[in-house]
Amino acid sequence: MQQPGAACGLNDWLTWLETLSPAEIDLGLDRVLEVLDRLQPARPERVIHVAGTNGKGSSVAMLEALFLELDERVGTYTSPHISRYNERIRIDGQPVGDEEIVSAFDRVEAARHGLPLTYFEFGTLAAILIFETRRTDVVILEVGMGGRLDAVNAIEPDAGIISNVSLDHCDWLGNDIESIAAEKAGILRSGKPFVFGAVEAPSSIVASAKHLGADLCLLGRDFEYSPESGQTWGWSGRRLTLTNLAMPALAGNIQLRNAAAVLALVEALQLDELIDRGLVNRAFGNLELAGRCQKVQTERSWLLDVAHNEAAARVLGEHLSDLGISARIVAIIGMLQDKDLTGIVSPLLEHVDDWVAVTADAAHALPASELAAGIANLSNKPCLIAQSLPDSMQEARSRTNAEDLILVTGSFYVVGPALEWLSA
Repeated sequence: MQQPGAACGLNDWLTWLETLSPAEIDLGLDRVLEVLDRLQPARPERVIHVAGTNGKGSSVAMLEALFLELDERVGTYTSPHISRYNERIRIDGQPVGDEEIVSAFDRVEAARHGLPLTYFEFGTLAAILIFETRRTDVVILEVGMGGRLDAVNAIEPDAGIISNVSLDHCDWLGNDIESIAAEKAGILRSGKPFVFGAVEAPSSIVASAKHLGADLCLLGRDFEYSPESGQTWGWSGRRLTLTNLAMPALAGNIQLRNAAAVLALVEALQLDELIDRGLVNRAFGNLELAGRCQKVQTERSWLLDVAHNEAAARVLGEHLSDLGISARIVAIIGMLQDKDLTGIVSPLLEHVDDWVAVTADAAHALPASELAAGIANLSNKPCLIAQSLPDSMQEARSRTNAEDLILVTGSFYVVGPALEWLSA
């Protein structure tokens, strides 16, 4: 395919980007660093990295909301997107337009000099150029995979969060928690604050922080959180304490842990003005995150969650328990071939009454027939095979009534198209 020009549309560019690299994932920093050296983008005042297996999107959204309370210009970069590529690059909470992205793509291409950048690497560089053009004060970058060799890590951070570590992307990061954690620890920097947001920090992260001299904040040692009576919660850090906080708007009890880690990072950055009850309640009380325990109400009740690994599926299962649904739950599920079918499906078995398998809208999707066979073996229930996502949505709707719940899960490549179908 011929290289698009600056006058071409965003979709033309995105289609072309998929052809640049022989591998969809090719971890390493050399290519990105070389192109960055040619581009020489101005560095924003503050750069924050957010890594981890799950909870990255929520943590980015919370950090973004807090910094917006300071009237700072905030740029965020996340992946993957749910519906449109533009969702990956936001300025002050709003996705940037096609023209800005195309202009940045054109600048990256002019500096690439034939290097085979991956889709993610090209997009990361474009985001940095957009943040420079918009003169952002704070840039929050979500690490795509791992940390040490991820393209985002070519941008020097001032601080960061590792939300948690669980098994995912094992073909690239390692087959055990400590190996994966060592890759995520690659974002740590000497003398700079980083937060690990889960209860037990892997020894490889603790050891890396000690070796580098990074300021590692740990849950249970440097900060804590706890639900209070009613619908409030409390947080305490190394120096500051907040009580009677309103629950975050994002659904799921796991969001308290994400919020606690975000507040710990803000405190470690000496931004005490952000540790304010009213400000935190405003920032966390208006959050929305597409495809994460997202409720959509039509003539049916829908719950959409991209849970695509075992840890995320366990969180989703806990959320279903908290909902206390007495009616039936019908689940539409699609997955990618490299995901753990048993790990994702097992935490949901006690909640789901009927299953509908669909092939996700991705080249490396697990065929619906294989997915259905796996679900049937695990659940001892028949699993319907849908020929398309619209067919699966119609089938789930026909099997339910207004009191029931339809769950859509398993992959961004299922939840995104489902949201588009529901909004059509």
